[in-house]
Amino acid sequence: KVAEVFVIMKRYIALLRGINISGKNKIPMAELKKAFEKLAFEEVKTYLNSGNVIFSSNEDDTNRFTSQIEEVIKNQFELDIPVFVISREDLEDILHNAPEWWGTGNKEIYDNLIFIMPFSDVYDEIGEPKKELEKVSDYKEVIFWSFSRKDYQKTNWWSKTANTNIGSKLTIRTANTVRKLVDM
Repeated sequence: KVAEVFVIMKRYIALLRGINISGKNKIPMAELKKAFEKLAFEEVKTYLNSGNVIFSSNEDDTNRFTSQIEEVIKNQFELDIPVFVISREDLEDILHNAPEWWGTGNKEIYDNLIFIMPFSDVYDEIGEPKKELEKVSDYKEVIFWSFSRKDYQKTNWWSKTANTNIGSKLTIRTANTVRKLVDM
């Protein structure tokens, strides 16, 4: 008799920071998908043109995945791009623990999820949010951040999250994008 072997594949999401924005750090999604497949990841899918890659692996080492992905991007695309890798299971947990004010679908509010790479106290670098214009709440290695669409330029966090000193330590996705990534 031949013993049956079941390999449990786990879903992961890789978030690449700052690619394909205003013509900078260009990486074609079809080529990025192939690069992930060469790393022996399975069921690879990309979402949007902004560096969201969903893949499966029977291994469970997000730190190693991050290093491998950053290395292949550097070698194949000649870009030094920070990468954040999270399991679908952990991202579902994060969404389950979102504050009640986040991701409500209110069209006047812009809801973002900030992924910290590696997690550090960004509050010290960015400062307090402007209470009347934006809300923040942290959970694990993310920060839920919402702000008024019409007043975004008046918020404290808007310009500071793009600042080069902190920008390389985080990547941001909208509530809708994060939910879609979990469902893929």
